[in-house]
Amino acid sequence: MSKPPFNDLNFAPADVRVEPLAGGGMLLRSPYALGAYARCLGDLLEQWADRTPDRVFLAERAADGGWRKLSYAEVRRSARAIAQAILDRDLAPDRPVTILSDNSVDSALLQLGAMYAGVPAAPVSPAYSLMSQDFGKLKLIIELLTPGLVFTEDGARFAPALKAVDFGAAEIVVGANPPDGIPTTALASLTGAERTAAVDEAFAAVGPDTVAKILFTSGSTGYPKGVLNTHRMLCSNQQAIAQLWPFLEETPPVIVDWLPWSHTFGANHNFNMMLRNGGTLYIDRGKPAPGLIETTIVTLKEVSPTLYFNVPRGFDMLLPHLESDAALRDNFFKDLQLIFYAGAALPQNLWERLEAVAIQARGERVRMVSAWGSTETSPLATSVHFGIEKAGVIGLPAPGTEIKMAPNGDKLELRVKGPNVTPGYLKRDDLTAEAFDEDGFYKIGDAGKLDDPEDPAKGIVFDGRVAEDFKLMSGTWVHVGSVRVAAIAAAAPVIQDAVVTGHDREDIGLLVFPNPAGCLSLCSDADKDTPLAELVGRPEVRDALRRGLADHNTANPGNSTQIARVVLMAEPPNIDANEITDKGYINQRAVLDRRAALVERLYAGGTQEDVIEVS
Repeated sequence: MSKPPFNDLNFAPADVRVEPLAGGGMLLRSPYALGAYARCLGDLLEQWADRTPDRVFLAERAADGGWRKLSYAEVRRSARAIAQAILDRDLAPDRPVTILSDNSVDSALLQLGAMYAGVPAAPVSPAYSLMSQDFGKLKLIIELLTPGLVFTEDGARFAPALKAVDFGAAEIVVGANPPDGIPTTALASLTGAERTAAVDEAFAAVGPDTVAKILFTSGSTGYPKGVLNTHRMLCSNQQAIAQLWPFLEETPPVIVDWLPWSHTFGANHNFNMMLRNGGTLYIDRGKPAPGLIETTIVTLKEVSPTLYFNVPRGFDMLLPHLESDAALRDNFFKDLQLIFYAGAALPQNLWERLEAVAIQARGERVRMVSAWGSTETSPLATSVHFGIEKAGVIGLPAPGTEIKMAPNGDKLELRVKGPNVTPGYLKRDDLTAEAFDEDGFYKIGDAGKLDDPEDPAKGIVFDGRVAEDFKLMSGTWVHVGSVRVAAIAAAAPVIQDAVVTGHDREDIGLLVFPNPAGCLSLCSDADKDTPLAELVGRPEVRDALRRGLADHNTANPGNSTQIARVVLMAEPPNIDANEITDKGYINQRAVLDRRAALVERLYAGGTQEDVIEVS
């Protein structure tokens, strides 16, 4: 039985230029020349403040339950005032503005004001202040940044971090609730500054190669790296997106978004997309976590987005609400043009459930697309701008971006060059040199392959992390990314995420982070207060996991895909140990290192109470 059609959407036609490389591999380019792009992000704010001064740019939930909304003209006015305050304080690239807070209107104003003055903004993951026990990453980041000003929306909430970390001579600015015992400045004193000609002079001096912001990423070592993001990177990337998705310029986009601005997805892709196209961003104070997803639901019942961005875990937590709540489902899909997932592969079971609820609401499928890139690539390097029927396709090169597919073992490693690529890492020339190959391509560490070698325009398929894949004792390569996604889908709803084991072993195992709600749904006599440690030991949960993975093994008989044994872990991933980011991404290497003893028990043989053998 055929599926209903997709909604009609104006995409640039799928096309690509392929050039074989000597020694193997290929070079992929878009056939579309990159158009002219803005000098800086501030020019985009100026453009919309002039054209549509009264259109809402930013909105957040107010204390009374209503919305605090700022128009483009109001945002410009505040950003200019903050720029003046920053200039009055003689801040500079080596004394940037640092943001510790969650997404908020005030955080956005401070970042835009800093960039308006030509001073980098450095948003830092709030998790390093609020979820960490030792503040280790925050201390390293502050030492690297040497900030001149540090902002937090709620001083009392961030008081433990403010007291534990040495911020040097940095001025601490708070939006509300100044903490006891720490000298602070009220944000209102910055937004009330009187603009002088110095602001216009500073803004005129901002150029495409001025550093707009510094975003931090961590590898498996856990040491933060400050990625320099120039205005050229950010503005060229948005121009490329607009050329591939022309519908963005036809209807001003509206989004409801929680993705943190300390990461490139939420900040450079989503926030900047609204700024580039005159859109409206409703800041979602919810998150894909128990007790917080409900906040997202309340907002989505009130605001109908035209685009919806999320990571797979976010869709996993949203779907039960869309499936059970007709009012939510109808409002969510009413104006929706596009569903976009990124950050990790979307399991096929989630893809099919999203299609099903879209059909329920509209009688048609809503386009589901993805893209690929990193903090170092602004973030988009490839984009899906054509219809796809399954997860895994990451698109084609964006205009102005070249993708080198270089042989690496039995895979093709993806490398990137273009105006969207970072000039390097803050105060780490050694890491910058290591990050680029002899032809100037950024080595992102991911692998890819053509979905159809006979028709390259069907796109590139993500083929895992080069560094994560391993060989079994037989010499057979295990492609971690594909095994992980297949296992999550096969054992739904038990698995939230999984780490694949088996390096130099005879077979594949899994360390599983269970899905609490999914496990609970399998136990009819349990309730929401039942501890996770008890749920993972229940026979209903263990049997469902075993059956699902056994079915997977039947369908995937090869040694490189069969899963032999599993451990369900009640201990959640640890952010201080770099096992997880605040967006819910699992660091495979960090988990394997920290839980090495558990891996040994997985393969110890004999009767291990917590090890589930899969037939």
